[in-house]
Amino acid sequence: MSSRILVDLAKLMKVRDDEGLMKRERVISSAQGAEITVAGGKKVLNFCANNYLGLASHPEVLEAAAETLRTRGFGLSSVRFICGTQDIHRELERRTAEFLGTDDAILYSSCFDANGGVFQPFLDEECAIIADQLNHASIIDGVRLCKAQRHVYSHCHTGTGLRNFDGRELPGLEDILMLDSVRNARYRLVATDGVFSMNGDIAPLDAIVDMCDRHDALLMVDDSHGTGYIGRTGRGSLERHGVLGRADLVTTTFGKACGGASGGVTAGRKVLIEWLRQTSRPYIFSNTMAPPVVGGTLKVLDIIERSTELRDRVHENAAYFRNGIKKAGFSIIDGETAIVPILFGMYPNDAVLVQQFADDLLEEGIYAIGFFYPVVARGQSRIRVQLSAAHTREHLDMAIAAFEKVGKKHGITG
Repeated sequence: MSSRILVDLAKLMKVRDDEGLMKRERVISSAQGAEITVAGGKKVLNFCANNYLGLASHPEVLEAAAETLRTRGFGLSSVRFICGTQDIHRELERRTAEFLGTDDAILYSSCFDANGGVFQPFLDEECAIIADQLNHASIIDGVRLCKAQRHVYSHCHTGTGLRNFDGRELPGLEDILMLDSVRNARYRLVATDGVFSMNGDIAPLDAIVDMCDRHDALLMVDDSHGTGYIGRTGRGSLERHGVLGRADLVTTTFGKACGGASGGVTAGRKVLIEWLRQTSRPYIFSNTMAPPVVGGTLKVLDIIERSTELRDRVHENAAYFRNGIKKAGFSIIDGETAIVPILFGMYPNDAVLVQQFADDLLEEGIYAIGFFYPVVARGQSRIRVQLSAAHTREHLDMAIAAFEKVGKKHGITG
């Protein structure tokens, strides 16, 4: 093997390390929950999981997964069209499509795979994709896999005129839809997150749906951070904006609010989903979801559909924490989701500071992670706090107090 790449990578990683940009993984030694155990046996409160409904270790979900393990096995050892489809996979697709207000659905091993396989089957060089500036990396990578012309609009800006967001001036969605090259494309597809994972804000899907109708464009929404708890009954950001069933394609994951295990799905109009079964490469060439995950996820849907209690609780927790952390003197991005970004980009050496702050929080018994370049743009470092229905009011008060104490140590709060 050539040693050059080893030397080059070592240099690149040293540069990143010197700039404070190396990501380091913490190890936990317990099940996921509001309280977890980190390596060394210390118990801490977890405020950075996507476990919005607190279902990752719910007893009914665990029992359903265990029963499915006993009756359907550990794995299918194959892709879907060979011998990797069980009746429970079909059932989960049916239930998910019904839940999301669509005709049909197709399962993937993750939403990253769903997004990786959703563009190329429909779009070629004669087509156009128009994407939000802050779309998830999986959408960006999926777009790169197809040959369609690519356009980016300023974050959540559906109108016209240039808008500066995070230091980048971009046009609005309608500006791009009116371009001759886009209007003359065979198909136009608008792609957006429903809930944006780093900001916690929700795309204006009511306006986007209407605009797609006016311009004869398809709409694809990744609602991974919305499915399960956003909207009156937890059906996501489309329900929140009163347009459930009007997107052509909806991708989402079962790895966040819906149990937190793994698995993804694309739901949408029947002919589109059937074409994905025939041509979507991550579906055709990857093993199917493991049966225990399918069984557990079916139980999650039962829990979500029988009551809005968990959904209501996580929103109450998020509002309480958001109010408390603002009173403590921190700058946050306001919103209505369970994601509360606490901003550090205005401080010198923000990437280093946010990591030191997170380490100090851990010493105070609060598990939270600092995000910095390249996960977010330079100068946009933050600690993304994520609330759960499993958090108690005592947990929230302890977290706010810890943030305030560490904030004083670093001269952020008074």
